[in-house]
Amino acid sequence: MASVLNTVPSLRLSNFNNTNRVRTRQVFTPNPVSFTRRRLTIRATETDANEVKPDAPDNAPAAAGSSFNQLLGIKGAAQETNIWKIRLQLTKPVTWPPLVWGVVCGAAASGNFHWNVEDVAKSIVCMMMSGPFLTGYTQTLNDWYDREIDAINEPYRPIPSGAISENEVITQIWLLLLGGLGLAGLLDVWAGHDFPIVFYLALGGSLLSYIYSAPPLKLKQNGWIGNFALGASYISLPWWAGQALFGTLTPDIIVLTTLYSIAGLGIAIVNDFKSIEGDRELGLQSLPVAFGEETAKWICVGAIDITQISVAGYLLGAGKPYYALALLALIIPQVIFQFQYFLKDPVKYDVKYQASAQPFLVLGLLVTALATSH
Repeated sequence: MASVLNTVPSLRLSNFNNTNRVRTRQVFTPNPVSFTRRRLTIRATETDANEVKPDAPDNAPAAAGSSFNQLLGIKGAAQETNIWKIRLQLTKPVTWPPLVWGVVCGAAASGNFHWNVEDVAKSIVCMMMSGPFLTGYTQTLNDWYDREIDAINEPYRPIPSGAISENEVITQIWLLLLGGLGLAGLLDVWAGHDFPIVFYLALGGSLLSYIYSAPPLKLKQNGWIGNFALGASYISLPWWAGQALFGTLTPDIIVLTTLYSIAGLGIAIVNDFKSIEGDRELGLQSLPVAFGEETAKWICVGAIDITQISVAGYLLGAGKPYYALALLALIIPQVIFQFQYFLKDPVKYDVKYQASAQPFLVLGLLVTALATSH
């Protein structure tokens, strides 16, 4: 749900990005698919995928990169020839933890999770659906539609470099999508749902992932809509899935988690700063391009901080003063790291900032979930 249930560390379903993904214009519109006995042929109306697969330059960071980074799907990755390692790289495992954590928060908020074998098994299957399958689907799909801009910014990545073929990428997208939806249906049967709510959440999240990355809508072209969709995928959808699996998804929780998704919007903006050059070249309106780097920095931290302060106010008004104070205490170190790293140089210090500040944000999510369960 990657995008869904998603699809961070940083949040870029592109990342539900790490998700250090960039935006691109429409480059691929599939026409009818023709089958023969020996191969599958995909025709592109605008740009042939082979035209955007330059050889990786000799000075590419991947040439002397890290094997560990390669497995996580983040920058600084070593070039790899093993097809299974490349497939794993496309799913960006570094982006799975926020979705897994979202399921934990939803289960906690339900008030019905118990530490027994069955409930733990259900939660693990839900985490697999949200992380490896549907976030993996989202990230692979996003890389596919980003292949043209990656040929400009990161030509050594698996798809533009030709390390994995077109058919192999398309097959991976379908297998991950169908596998995730299959697990969602299994969870509904396992939970005894009369209405398959987990399946429909997974289906809706998968659709959101598609329209985020793919033409003609390509939500990521708009800095506001795209980043909010990304934030909702990484915070709201996995929470809803976890809560629906073990309890009842109520309107107040839907409103609260949707509000929290504004903080996800702010986190998604962090990744836009590294994509400014490519976004400008292709005329994409990311917030740093539209408002300038200085203004975008303050929009980013404002979305993150004001959202959490608002949630703390909600908890205080709901008669949960200790939870509200705990959440406020978790906001303080985030603000410190914003001034120490992000506001100084959002490109140079983005990794340090996210590694330092985001653990406090995700702990705040759990505090909020526990508050709503009591």
